[in-house]
Amino acid sequence: MNDSELTSYEFERRFDQQRAFEWMQENWRKSFMLCGLYAALVFGGQHFMRERPKLNLRRPLVLWSLSLAIFSIIGAVRTGTYMLHVLLNGGFRQSVCDSSFYKAPVTKFWAYAFALSKVPELGDTMFIILRKQRLIFLHWYHHITVLLYSWYTYKDQVAGGGWFMTMNYMVHSLMYSYYAARAAGLRVPRVCAMTITAAQILQMAMGLVVLAYVYYWMDIAHCFSYVDKVVWGTIMYLSYLLLFASFFYNTYLKDSSEVKGTKAE
Repeated sequence: MNDSELTSYEFERRFDQQRAFEWMQENWRKSFMLCGLYAALVFGGQHFMRERPKLNLRRPLVLWSLSLAIFSIIGAVRTGTYMLHVLLNGGFRQSVCDSSFYKAPVTKFWAYAFALSKVPELGDTMFIILRKQRLIFLHWYHHITVLLYSWYTYKDQVAGGGWFMTMNYMVHSLMYSYYAARAAGLRVPRVCAMTITAAQILQMAMGLVVLAYVYYWMDIAHCFSYVDKVVWGTIMYLSYLLLFASFFYNTYLKDSSEVKGTKAE
């Protein structure tokens, strides 16, 4: 193990989880203010750019996406290692109901970093607006609701968080790597984009499964959560599942089926 690895692991162990937990309990409502500001910038930015030429921003976008890709990859490795350990040693129920994910030396920093990262990730939308690309409802709706729900649940450190965060880190590892490659001008096969969207759909389906088990085990297995957290989480994940499935169909399946139909005629 080299010095940089020692420094990294030492940083994780020394991270003050209690202080982070207290800060989130005191400030989680500010997520509504941040989302309101974000919405104003989204629609105000589109209006501002309507009569202006689009900006290139290729190099800043490469750096932006690459930075988020590296962050997500490290987060996926650290949280994924922990979750795999819990699964192998404690089983699926333990992995769902485990609340030590927020406090464990390996993951406590990455749990907090996950919640905070939903703020800078809002910057994705600014690149879309300034480059005058098509901004779909799914994009900004997803950003707003993930930020709100992440802060809302981290403040209580409820069951299921280990699954939610680890899955998101893993999917974002693929997604931001893909964005960085595209922004750099690399030719990425269409199947890569399809795979990422399929992974997102799978993530939403698994999120619903985890929430169902959290609700089922809340009383009989001391799976700490609240009914309102489960209800809002279910609404959020179900809406994501429907929206991502619709996006997948309209983007990758509908066009090809129409082409085949035209050829058949």
